[in-house]
Amino acid sequence: MISLPGEISGTRCSRAGCRAEAEWAVNWRNPSIHAADRVKVWLACSEHRDFLYDFVDQRGFPVTITPAGVVVGRVPDRGE
Repeated sequence: MISLPGEISGTRCSRAGCRAEAEWAVNWRNPSIHAADRVKVWLACSEHRDFLYDFVDQRGFPVTITPAGVVVGRVPDRGE
């Protein structure tokens, strides 16, 4: 099956080695190379949600968390 942009193709946590079902979506982008409407999504279980959020946030990238399956159309710059 071919995935379409914005489509979630799996339900497992994105943390390396984790095989738990994802409950959360960590929506982020690198503002140096992506416009606000280019959203990258990492899926997260409850145990790894904060880890994945912090990984992106510490790099200064805009990031937001939503329940898994909720599609975000854009991730605005920090402070927007």
